[in-house]
Amino acid sequence: MIEIYYVEDDEAISGTVKEYLEQCGYKVSVFGTIASAKQALKNMLPTLVLVDWNMPDGNGNQLVLWIRAHWKELPVIFITVRGDSRDIVSGFQNGADDYVVKPFELEVLLSRIKALIRRTGDVSRQYLSCGAISIDQKRMLVFQGAEELSLSPLEYQLLLYLMQNKGRTVTRERLLEKIWDSGGNYVNDNTLTVTIKRLREKLRQPENLKTIRSIGYRMEDAG
Repeated sequence: MIEIYYVEDDEAISGTVKEYLEQCGYKVSVFGTIASAKQALKNMLPTLVLVDWNMPDGNGNQLVLWIRAHWKELPVIFITVRGDSRDIVSGFQNGADDYVVKPFELEVLLSRIKALIRRTGDVSRQYLSCGAISIDQKRMLVFQGAEELSLSPLEYQLLLYLMQNKGRTVTRERLLEKIWDSGGNYVNDNTLTVTIKRLREKLRQPENLKTIRSIGYRMEDAG
């Protein structure tokens, strides 16, 4: 199912939009502040984000900039008030894909959403995230916040597999089999320990990467 995050502090508007879009088959999550939207985006990416320009803890432009620093292809439509062309220009300069002007017809918003998704596809599957750590699988890039990190091929494959299994404990045996033995290269158990150590150092000892004593490792979002 296509999931949409709607960043809007007006409950009357967000409630109407949410009800309409869900009747059209979409899943919609509403966030009343930029801060709550950021936290949700860190945990899981939607197919598309709707961003209202005026929010109680900032403006939509700030959120669009933040999104683009983390996920360059994630579709964003921002919503502004009629006649404020400066907001529209600024939004496009900072990475918004389209805009809708208030007050708007629900059918118009739906058509913009459909058109943008047709153009971009569901890019949420391109990205994996866990806390401040994110992976762009298409470009094989790893980020800590907005900073790109340099990992070795083995470190990347190890992190990728753990991120793909986020929330699940992966045994040491499974990691050795998946990352090393799949290529026909037998390695001893200490190789995994050393690689994990180097990965932790490059990720600045993240709390998200847990050691499950005598069993294996698990990536999990901070509680």
